[in-house]
Amino acid sequence: MSFLRFLRAHALFLAFVCFFLCAWCIAAAFMGALWLLILLTALAVFAATAVYLALEYYFFRRRMEKIGRLQREMQELYLLGEVLPRPVNALEEVYFAVMKSVSHAAVDRVFALRRELDEYLDYVESWVHEIKTPLTACSLILAGDGNVKKLKRELRRADNLAESILFYARLRTDGTDVRMDKFSVREAAEEAVKSEMELLIAANVSVETAGDFCAVADRRSIVFSLKQLLVNCAKYCCGGHVKIVAEEGILSVEDDGEGILPHELPLLFSRGYVGSAGRQQGGGTGMGLYIVRHICEKCGVGVSVSSERGKFTRFTFTFSQGGRPREKK
Repeated sequence: MSFLRFLRAHALFLAFVCFFLCAWCIAAAFMGALWLLILLTALAVFAATAVYLALEYYFFRRRMEKIGRLQREMQELYLLGEVLPRPVNALEEVYFAVMKSVSHAAVDRVFALRRELDEYLDYVESWVHEIKTPLTACSLILAGDGNVKKLKRELRRADNLAESILFYARLRTDGTDVRMDKFSVREAAEEAVKSEMELLIAANVSVETAGDFCAVADRRSIVFSLKQLLVNCAKYCCGGHVKIVAEEGILSVEDDGEGILPHELPLLFSRGYVGSAGRQQGGGTGMGLYIVRHICEKCGVGVSVSSERGKFTRFTFTFSQGGRPREKK
């Protein structure tokens, strides 16, 4: 800041000094004070004011140069609020507090974004390794007997993985891609079953659907969630039976497999969690149910799980909007 701009910033102070000095001179003249005394007093006030402004400008320039040097040397500018010099007056304290709060918010946001990016890259890396399995299987099938059913099954696995990463990318958006529509829950369930039919048949898993109601949610998210559950059934419940029931705003998906260990239930929807059954079969990304939970939250659908070891596993979707029986045509 130039000295002229510095003086303009202190215009009110200078105006007050000039007004006070003029008023004092006039009053002293009326009281018969000597003009020499009046002149010397005026010069002393001007000199004191000039010295005060010069010293303040000197220290002000030093502070500005220090802040400018910090700004130039700081690689991460959002951290500037953490290293600013302490304030010297009340107004600076206000701005200092504001800068501190802005800096803290920026630091928190940057670290959150970095954590999200690291998690995204970790998932992409694990996804790449996971998708190699069906692609390699397709190559082996084509090089061998070219069995069409096996080829379709592996392509379905690859398609499920591709759909998973697309839905995971949707979690990183602000929710503007969520389309809330009224739809038949049974039709959504039947679409999911039809889509995963190759995997279910190969695993000898039978599926039964019952009931229906109209719900208001993002249909794509519900179909995807059901497909994820059916994929898990085909993987962990070979030769079992799955029952999908839609009734009064609640959609349940229950299988008669081995169930889930009690201590694993609270972790089932956690990011990257692979249960004991998954580890025995070679693991996976551990992201399917994590994605299911979060995309359901985006469209206002609650999801929970219950299980009894050796008897059943039941996933329950609770719709906050809808739940009315479907009108018959």
